[in-house]
Amino acid sequence: MSRAPPRCSSASPSAPRSSRTRFESPTKPGSQKKYYVPSFPLPSGVETENELLVTLAMAGARERYGDELPSEVQERLDYELGVITKTGYAGYFLIVYDFIKAARDRDIPVGPGRGSAAGSIVAYALRITDVCPLKFDLLFERFLNPERVSMPDIDVDFCFERRGEVIEYVRQKYGRESVGQIVTFGTMKSRAAVKDVGRTLGFTPAETDALAKLIPNGPAYSLTVKDAVKEVPEIARVYKTDERYKRLLDYAMALEGLSRHTGVHAAGVVIAPGPLDDYVPIATVSSKGAGAGNEETVVVTQYDMNCLEKAGMLKMDFLGLTTLTVIRDALDNIERRTGERPDLNEVDLNDPDTYRMLRAGRTTGVFQFESALATDMLRSMRCDRFDDLVASNALMRPGPLDAGMHKVYQRRKRGEEPVRYALPELEPILEPTYGVITYQEQVMRLAQTLAGISLAEADVLRKAVGKKDAELIRVELGKFIEKSVARGYDRRIIEELAGQIETFGRYGFNKSHSVAYSIVSLHTAWLKAHYPADFMAAILSSSIGDTDSVVKFINETREMGIQVLPPDVNESGYKFTVLDAKRIRFGLGAIRNVGRGAIDSILSAREQAPFTTFFDFTERIDLRTCNKRVFEALIAAGALDGLGGHRAQYWSALDSAMQEASLKQQEKAMGQVSLFGLPTEQGAASSHAPRVLPNVAPMAEAERLSREKEILGFYISGHPLEPYRVECELFATHTVSQLGTWTPDPISLGVVVTAVKRQISKRSGAEFARLTVEDFSGSSEVLVFPESWGLLADRIRGDVPVLMKGGYSKRDQDAENPTFIVETVTPFAELRLNGQVSIAIELQLGESLAPEVMQDVRAVVDAHATAHAGAPPLELRWSDGNGTRARLRSRSLRLAATQAALTDLRALLGNDRVRLVRGS
Repeated sequence: MSRAPPRCSSASPSAPRSSRTRFESPTKPGSQKKYYVPSFPLPSGVETENELLVTLAMAGARERYGDELPSEVQERLDYELGVITKTGYAGYFLIVYDFIKAARDRDIPVGPGRGSAAGSIVAYALRITDVCPLKFDLLFERFLNPERVSMPDIDVDFCFERRGEVIEYVRQKYGRESVGQIVTFGTMKSRAAVKDVGRTLGFTPAETDALAKLIPNGPAYSLTVKDAVKEVPEIARVYKTDERYKRLLDYAMALEGLSRHTGVHAAGVVIAPGPLDDYVPIATVSSKGAGAGNEETVVVTQYDMNCLEKAGMLKMDFLGLTTLTVIRDALDNIERRTGERPDLNEVDLNDPDTYRMLRAGRTTGVFQFESALATDMLRSMRCDRFDDLVASNALMRPGPLDAGMHKVYQRRKRGEEPVRYALPELEPILEPTYGVITYQEQVMRLAQTLAGISLAEADVLRKAVGKKDAELIRVELGKFIEKSVARGYDRRIIEELAGQIETFGRYGFNKSHSVAYSIVSLHTAWLKAHYPADFMAAILSSSIGDTDSVVKFINETREMGIQVLPPDVNESGYKFTVLDAKRIRFGLGAIRNVGRGAIDSILSAREQAPFTTFFDFTERIDLRTCNKRVFEALIAAGALDGLGGHRAQYWSALDSAMQEASLKQQEKAMGQVSLFGLPTEQGAASSHAPRVLPNVAPMAEAERLSREKEILGFYISGHPLEPYRVECELFATHTVSQLGTWTPDPISLGVVVTAVKRQISKRSGAEFARLTVEDFSGSSEVLVFPESWGLLADRIRGDVPVLMKGGYSKRDQDAENPTFIVETVTPFAELRLNGQVSIAIELQLGESLAPEVMQDVRAVVDAHATAHAGAPPLELRWSDGNGTRARLRSRSLRLAATQAALTDLRALLGNDRVRLVRGS
């Protein structure tokens, strides 16, 4: 266990150096806060940071708005530059401007903005952000308020893969000894405290796990150990009746909340005017991927983020945003495929095709809008404009959701509820959100408009409401009311508005951040709508290593009509590759046991010429990086299927092929020649006939799919459920990906069981089971209680398609992720045999089968009639394509819905004319 973190203290370097800058922020008279910021190197001819900032900002503004700046732009620039230079933050802006410029110069993707900084036109002019604050009515005072001066906070999103390069640039710019990352202190949580204490006291893992799981710890609802003893009946019972458990829980209460370990802040970077250890204590810790590049350790401050702020240190967030990497990869895919690279800055923010896709619920992969809640919100509000995305980003948080603000927005947008404004002056402020106070900036505009106060003063009111400080709210709202009434407004109306500001204002979101992130959302949605294959390949590549996400995105891709082809050593890259607008090739990097070195060897050899045979492949790649484990993985994944053989042949030939290839590579490396003076390779070619693969039978489909799943984590060339896809559509009420939301209704799933974990109940001693199940949408764990397991254990077979029925326990109604409880399991093959599934022949209305065709149909029926007695009647269905239907169930032709019968009928009539339907 870690000792307590160092106590915060004001940074006070003992020997200030010439490179240091210390400035005092005029927070209020008689109280200056000291900040320690490095001096920004000035070019020759420039005397001050203020002068340089003004010069760069004016030049950048002309690039953004044209040589003749509009009056509103000039006015806003003058105002912001006046505040920034007066408060002494010019150097801060220059530092941020510089490392963002360095990133852009290196083609490192940078986000359009983050947080309140998007409200600054100076930041926009310097290309710190890509959001015009005038276009979206964003307020500078929300970012930097001269009435309550504190260090600005500009957080920046970078491409996840290249964030480290920006950190390295800062180290080189300001000196490695002056730059560090920031420590985090992991505290002991309730469940961890119970498990650690239990292990120390000799409890079994099963005992401590069972106790720990009784403590709620979800994001929406969690309890401390102390509260759990009071509020969870089962914990309260053992605490009172069992001395062992009482002792465990008492120790856990004492330990909960203590620092348990240190880590590296995922984004925080601190830059000092001189050696960092002159200002704060430092340490070296394992980077765990949070550093720059592949370094194993990083220097961190021993003060956390809050202490650093109190100490006056310059701290910044360099965030790695995977979505920016996805966008870059999608644009690269488009450029490789079409020769053109779309400029996302020119995209129509109200593009109809994009919003049509969002309204249809196709939000998978769309930044910030993938959840079921977000999908439903966009669909319910009938989103058709950028303002809807901005509002949704602000409304999808606990406060607004609990208050039902999103429902009001949706009803008003659909025209089901009138939008009324208490005063005409409110309409231009609240019209974009249909009269719902959604943004903090709206609170500020209301106060400015009605009370006649400055935006800086209005921000003080906004902050008071947001802090939920009752006394501060009373004072600031009192000022708002009296000043508004003094300007002639009706007191009753103003007091009602004050109540709304207090109620809704506390949930108000920062519009600047919502606009900036909605731009990223729009870019991902636009790419998905207009370049679906290129976008989905990019997002699949970003998910390499996360099997559940890959399955989800592959399923989405296929539903969009795009094929995801198995890996192929002649076409696949490390990432997923776009072959054309309708085909994506699986990435080699997503195959387990195939490392980057092996992939680089394959790609390097392929540059010379495509691989032609299995033996050609083994001989040309570097066997020092491609060992037998790599070959086995490539074979199992299907990556060698295009080399003229099948997987069973490759397995059979692998050892001898590798042995011979290894000898050839060794001889080539040693420069040996044959007895005839020819290089060994040529001599071998002249003396040996071309090698052929052994004559062995292909793998059974079940084995092939099983090995695929073992090495990829999912099925790629097929799926055990594929022959029963129709049954899944007919009988399943949910997909596996939809599990996890409580409902009182029964649920049916079409799945295969991929793992069985048998366990013994401590209460009854009876056996129960946890099953891992999978369908086309993903996998999940479900529970079978002892009474059901006793009946179902013999019916559960791995990778056998089944219809699984069950539901959720009532006691899990408030659980964040309730467990699905299995009640019955029926193999789909049985459904076809017992009449619950029938075969139907589809015809156009008025059409009939020719007599000779009917004779052939009868022959098929006769051929399969003896196989299954009591088969359901064959159906004939007619449709005119406009909803008019007719159905006839044959009295003489009865046919079980076996795969063989289905195959024979489809061969006779065509796939489109024969389908499975519910039996009756």
